[in-house]
Amino acid sequence: MLLDLKYVCRAAAIACLPFVAFAVPASAQRPAPLTPGLLRVCADMDNLPFSNQKGEGYENKIANLIANEWHSRLEYTWWPIRRGYYRMLNGTYCDLVIESPVGVDQAGATKPYYRSGYMFLSRKGSGLEDINSLADPRLKKLKIGVNLFVSTDGEHSPPEMALSRYGVVGNLVGYSVAYDDTTRPEDIINAVAKKDVDVAIVWGPQAGYFAKKASVPLVLTPLATEIDTATGYPMSYNIGMAVRRKDHAFRDSLQTLIDRKQPEILNILKEYGVPAFPVKEDKPAPADSTRASKP
Repeated sequence: MLLDLKYVCRAAAIACLPFVAFAVPASAQRPAPLTPGLLRVCADMDNLPFSNQKGEGYENKIANLIANEWHSRLEYTWWPIRRGYYRMLNGTYCDLVIESPVGVDQAGATKPYYRSGYMFLSRKGSGLEDINSLADPRLKKLKIGVNLFVSTDGEHSPPEMALSRYGVVGNLVGYSVAYDDTTRPEDIINAVAKKDVDVAIVWGPQAGYFAKKASVPLVLTPLATEIDTATGYPMSYNIGMAVRRKDHAFRDSLQTLIDRKQPEILNILKEYGVPAFPVKEDKPAPADSTRASKP
């Protein structure tokens, strides 16, 4: 393919550079088109296990894999995920988002390279390890940890919306996804370990990564159904990579690389404890699901 050659056959000066990531704040960058020899990735600067500025997340590892395969210099545009990568992507401040729900309206996505979902998280030996349904009547009497999205339009996570349909509202404990020195991604997992909550419902990659690091043994239990039967809200998602809709050739080259490197990508996810389900076709989300298109 023409673009494969374009991205693999680099000028000698570029090919001789070490493949290191350059951290460039979005505010310091200017919009620019795709540039041979340069891979610009939008990533959150402080959101493990996904990414951080130290390059410790699995998105960082996957970005490194892609840059090395293309003999390209990797450059990051650091941008908090809660404020939306797609504005930066479509504004040409970056060229690639390493993971994005397939079918998102704001961007063009590759085929899914993995699927994950929300998980129940409980302490081993608590007697709650068998909870796998949002309709379980025990949830009405338990203190349940959920993540709170930072949004001006009242968005909530699919589990939180579904729980409200079952009358589980007043016993929810929210944990922000706006992270700083005092509010951390692992807080919701640690809350289960410290018995601040009885169970938590957490997005799979986050749950799997931090559960392995918890101070006490924790149990991850996938929801029994990938679509909640009472509400129609999806609880698992196909995840691909996102590019600009118009960048068809770039997307096709990326897809070729993903297909070839799929085993290595899945090994990276496994290393981080990411629960990866078999990819399957998604069914349309309900019209009133304001958060159903993205985890």
